[in-house]
Amino acid sequence: MIFRLAFLILTLFPLITGCGGNAGKKNLKIAVVPKGKTHIFWKSVRAGAMKAAHEHKINILWESPEKESDRQTQIQIVQGFISQNVDALVLAPLDSRSLVPVVKSVNRREIPVIIFDSDLASEDYVSFVATNNYRGGGLCAEIMAEKLEEKGRVAILRFLEGSASTTNREQGFLDRMRQIAPEVNIVSSDRYAGATFEEAVKAAEQLLTDFPKLKGVYTPNETTTYAMLEALKKTGKTGTIKFVGFDSNDSITPALEAGHIDALALQDPFQMGYEAVIAAIKTANGEEVDRRIETRIAIATHENLSSPDVQTLLHPDIDKWLKTEKPK
Repeated sequence: MIFRLAFLILTLFPLITGCGGNAGKKNLKIAVVPKGKTHIFWKSVRAGAMKAAHEHKINILWESPEKESDRQTQIQIVQGFISQNVDALVLAPLDSRSLVPVVKSVNRREIPVIIFDSDLASEDYVSFVATNNYRGGGLCAEIMAEKLEEKGRVAILRFLEGSASTTNREQGFLDRMRQIAPEVNIVSSDRYAGATFEEAVKAAEQLLTDFPKLKGVYTPNETTTYAMLEALKKTGKTGTIKFVGFDSNDSITPALEAGHIDALALQDPFQMGYEAVIAAIKTANGEEVDRRIETRIAIATHENLSSPDVQTLLHPDIDKWLKTEKPK
């Protein structure tokens, strides 16, 4: 009798617990809060998030500020998702410090937090999904030093104060350049572009005006790269100044093909969005995830432009997933 009872328990237990605990919760609501919505980078992140949502049949709630400088709106968005009692929050903090208090509030509600793209000055999250931004900046310094033959005047157009991802790219560039090419003179490293494209173009034009003998410029994200490209065109300096940037879009890629940009550090925002949502799903289902999940980075040049790896990063298949998105 005892044997038969034990046999029944062992037979029925997987059915009672949901196939041995692997089925997970149904109808999960995962909130995703990026830094913005206009750049191709965030559209790629959204497409990756939707791929994960479709594969696992969960609901994605997506909302972002209009401008990538609007910290208060991002805080309000997160607070709104707290009140909706979402199962997990996936957040790209606009500011490494100003978002700390609201993330603490999320934790008090026992809602797991996945941070992506840009770090948070706190330990109150489960996992961080991002490019190794410091290493990416270093790779940009290496290609710049090679193009300049390790000498000349170089300027950096920074993005925004408080943005951890771009700050790491900027510092990585500076540190690596000092290590490998001490004769390269960094004549400006304290200019900030601002959150909008218009502000960034003005800042880029002013930088080129203030330092007419530049041999190289470095930009740490899509906004600054596109703005510097426009400023170089307006001043007639495309192709005369070595230009290494981060990220791409449909206007930046042709400039790389034409030789107006010497190199681009390419991230994988599609994979970043996918991995961040997968980590949120696993955490909401009680599974363990890695504390740090690193997505790939590649340096694109005119010489390797046609390689499959570079082409995948330049032209992610985002329409397939954004077209299938259902309003939430």
